[in-house]
Amino acid sequence: MKFTVAIDGPAAAGKGTISKAVAAEFGFAHLDTGLLYRAVGAVAADTGRDPAGVAHTLSTDDLARTDLRTAATAQEASKVAVIAEVRAALVDFQRSFAVKPGGAVLDGRDIGTVICPDADIKLYVTASPEERARRRHAELTGKGDDKPFEEVLADVKARDHRDATRDAAPMTKAADAHLIDTTNLSIDAAVAEAARWINEQLSKARA
Repeated sequence: MKFTVAIDGPAAAGKGTISKAVAAEFGFAHLDTGLLYRAVGAVAADTGRDPAGVAHTLSTDDLARTDLRTAATAQEASKVAVIAEVRAALVDFQRSFAVKPGGAVLDGRDIGTVICPDADIKLYVTASPEERARRRHAELTGKGDDKPFEEVLADVKARDHRDATRDAAPMTKAADAHLIDTTNLSIDAAVAEAARWINEQLSKARA
């Protein structure tokens, strides 16, 4: 059975954690689409190559880089994600993944609006900028990065603005997406809420 779950939202809202958890719970395949853009951004920054060219030739080795989860790479990803040709080059890969037999969960910023507008269930995961910056700051501190909270918050807000105002597939909540605000939710509570929506739609699909 094909069943597509689209999960969108801004950085550090918890969509990645939720996506992995519900994919494991339901036995669905999972794709962090942001990883594709991180890889394109990292390779382009390192080599000076045109981001669109990188996107067309992205390899599994590129996706296996160990620096794709850094804050610096996140900023590079956001920069290349505004390029329409980069997004177009990665669309087919994402859409093919979305129709995997047995179900698929894709998380990103334009899954429910552009990549999979006909997804069986759409979720939009968000949290306040301050809470997302607090989470990212704690993560960085745990890795030995002493970047001040104020700078992390500024980065979060700058990325939100860039993602929401880009011409190519801006980040926005799909009209039919269910909103999950994780500002005051524990991870377990957020995952439970997402699973509830998915279960409800699965029941309808199987009826």
